[in-house]
Amino acid sequence: MLQTRNEPRRTIGSYWEASVPVLKPDRQLIGNATFEVAIIGAGFAGLSAALKLAQSGVSVCVLDAEHVGYGASGRNGGFCCLGGTKLDERQLIRKFGLEEARKFVAYQVAGINLVAHRLDSWGVHADRHSKGEIYLAHRLKDIESLRSNAAFLKENFGIKASLLSRDELQEEGYGGPGFYGGLRMPYGFALNPMAYVQALAEQVRRAGGRIFGKSPVTGLTRDGDRWHLETEHGFVRARKVVLAANGYANENVPKWLHGRTMPVMSSIQVTRPLSDAELSAQGWTTDTMASDTRVLLHYFRLLPDRRFLFGTRGGVFENAPALAAMQKRARADFREMFPAWADIEPEYSWHGHVCLSRSLTPFVGAVPGLDGVYAAMGWHGSGVAMASISGEKLAGLILGKLRAQDLPLPLQRPFRKFPLPALRKLYLQGAYWWYGYQDR
Repeated sequence: MLQTRNEPRRTIGSYWEASVPVLKPDRQLIGNATFEVAIIGAGFAGLSAALKLAQSGVSVCVLDAEHVGYGASGRNGGFCCLGGTKLDERQLIRKFGLEEARKFVAYQVAGINLVAHRLDSWGVHADRHSKGEIYLAHRLKDIESLRSNAAFLKENFGIKASLLSRDELQEEGYGGPGFYGGLRMPYGFALNPMAYVQALAEQVRRAGGRIFGKSPVTGLTRDGDRWHLETEHGFVRARKVVLAANGYANENVPKWLHGRTMPVMSSIQVTRPLSDAELSAQGWTTDTMASDTRVLLHYFRLLPDRRFLFGTRGGVFENAPALAAMQKRARADFREMFPAWADIEPEYSWHGHVCLSRSLTPFVGAVPGLDGVYAAMGWHGSGVAMASISGEKLAGLILGKLRAQDLPLPLQRPFRKFPLPALRKLYLQGAYWWYGYQDR
């Protein structure tokens, strides 16, 4: 018999949590239940799959270890943009061919358009702003690379990116001593990711899908013609299962996941609202979402309420000393890049997991050797658009309305294991040292 109960809502102290109304948490799973499809992870991918399935009349539940928006979907920087892979377009062409690379880029654009359409049709504002995004050269020598990339994108993908000189950056409000030029991309927008993921969850509920919070799945075993998903206070039996927990996944549920993803750290700080005088002093007045050309990039933007969001990559370990060191590096980088704001301390500061794969591409499809188990994971720090469309496409696979070969080839290949998985974080630390050297 299925029973539910409320548990205290766990928070991380992010600006996004403070910016939306306090929401009633989804009830915990107590007892047993049966659904056609059970989804692990109440983020963009899992909820997008659940929405499509529920709208098609499929009984579906979503199980989350905490609550909607607790994981990466409620912690990220709110960049609905191109991405989802660490391979650039040239690497995509070399690895998959020009046509498949074009399909993959078109898929990313479709993901951006899907999120925009959802927000419009649901009447959700979500603090949208920024028409496109800009990549800022942090070294003078990177200007030529941006110029070459602009020509390459136009010739091979029809993307009309525009190159801005250092003077043009200053004129358009991209003020900073370390910005030598920029490449402005015409796709994407910024948003409040917590507002979006909560609206997505509400659509799932309205369509008849069930969401259970505080219900981490601790075991996944075969039970006749169904899968048995074990939780702390009960279990779910389902014909099909979707793995959508991304960088927050339990690697032993199922054991196939073990060693196939690399959760790494990303941190975000948000200031108090800045005055017009403070914005003018720095010369940053644009609301365009931005990142720099470092491998261990910084990403930043001015929010609608004039707060400034500043994010960093590069953390590996999630213990207190490592997190303190990560925050210290982030503060030092912020002061160097935006010296006029050096004395402005953040009002909000938090971190979260980015999920990498060995191939540096996502996987969307059926898990090999596990009949009826599917996965949609590996967004590489850019999951707002990519996870949203991938969850919906995965539902299409489950419903039989889509074939695996209908997806771009970069999404079709199951994750391979990292060599010596137990040492993943150690050799990632070595890679980060090398990336830091390259960035300098």
